[in-house]
Amino acid sequence: MLIRARTPVTLLNFAHMLLIHNATFPDGTRGWLSARGAAIDSRGTGDAPAQLLDSADETVDARDALLMPGVIDAHVHFREPGLTAKATIASESAAALAGGVTSYIDMPNTVPPTVTIGDWEDKMERAARTSASNYAFMLGATAGNLAELQRADYTTVAAVKVFMGSSTGNMLLDDDPTLRAVFADQPGHIVVHAEDQGIIDANMRRFSPLPDPADMMWHTRIRSSEACVRATARAMEMAARYGTRLHVAHVTTAAETALFDPAPTPAGRQITAEVSPHHLLHCSDDYHRLGSRIKMNPAVKTAADRDILRRALLEGRLDIIATDHAPHLLADKAGDVLHATSGAPMAQFSLVTMLDLFDPATVAFRMSEAPALLFGIQGRGRLDPGCYADIVLVERLAEPHTITDADVLSLCGWTPLIGYTTRHRVIRTWVNGGTGPMPLRFDP
Repeated sequence: MLIRARTPVTLLNFAHMLLIHNATFPDGTRGWLSARGAAIDSRGTGDAPAQLLDSADETVDARDALLMPGVIDAHVHFREPGLTAKATIASESAAALAGGVTSYIDMPNTVPPTVTIGDWEDKMERAARTSASNYAFMLGATAGNLAELQRADYTTVAAVKVFMGSSTGNMLLDDDPTLRAVFADQPGHIVVHAEDQGIIDANMRRFSPLPDPADMMWHTRIRSSEACVRATARAMEMAARYGTRLHVAHVTTAAETALFDPAPTPAGRQITAEVSPHHLLHCSDDYHRLGSRIKMNPAVKTAADRDILRRALLEGRLDIIATDHAPHLLADKAGDVLHATSGAPMAQFSLVTMLDLFDPATVAFRMSEAPALLFGIQGRGRLDPGCYADIVLVERLAEPHTITDADVLSLCGWTPLIGYTTRHRVIRTWVNGGTGPMPLRFDP
């Protein structure tokens, strides 16, 4: 069966033709795909037509490897500007691309924080010079920048990030009048880091002094499930009251998943949610082995929470997988539970680890198509003719590979997946068919 493009995206280069054949698509069918310039031109099942094999400028025999749409990672912290000892746009986008991430949306808690249009434009200019993948950036909400948020162009600004709990960057915004003002008059998406700071502070007072500060389990007790559930419910109430499009980042608890109704797709949903690979892979039982490498905000929870998160993703209560890629230097991760910095890198290994957990069709949808639907990202997330040719080849390894810090391409040089064994490897990626990265565009 041949499918040909009807309305291809605007291309930068019509001349170069790429043909990938003998590939396995996420639904298990075997076939081929061709791209001209930046866009997918046609695809089909079975053997590639002889005329395409003869006329292609570049032919890739996939040898039955998985042909996946490029991952759209809707939650990364690439640390530039201001924190470039930890990571840069160049280093982290290259590491992410090596793991199959062809597009990303970066968070605003940099130095300075991205809270003005000028700050956002500076990041866009940096990415235009150095990013290896397609790029977009969020604006951060503060008590004093409501007018700035209202005048932003949400065809190019991805969303507004609201930190309802303290995290890296000191952008906490949890007072009720300001939160309601942000929710009441926001033309784009609001993305929330949902932890209740009052509960976190009360837990700190309750448990202090900590009997054993070296025990990382205290992080999960202090940044408790109750703190997450209370903040998520509060954000959902405000979104419902004001008709705001709300996206809840990195859901971590079983109780939170029950707040979201199951749906096959995020398209048309007013309130959506994401889960990170960290919380699908790890739980508080892993502190004894990985220590502060899995200290993050929100904290990992119990094994039961982890298992219910996996089920909620399959049920459609959770809409997308996004990494919350948050690199720090290992020196920043040293110390006890009160001093080790929260956050961990993940983008390089997100695709392979999720393919270890879920079937390829689920992974392709939740990591590529669903993020595009949720944020209205134009022309991406699918391997359909007319879409941008963001493409990833992944092989299933005959022998499993155990991940070590030596595998890490991120500037920070370490991974919370040390000792994890994967059965998959990214062979090759194409961004816009090899024509190079572009800024993402959104249907607001």
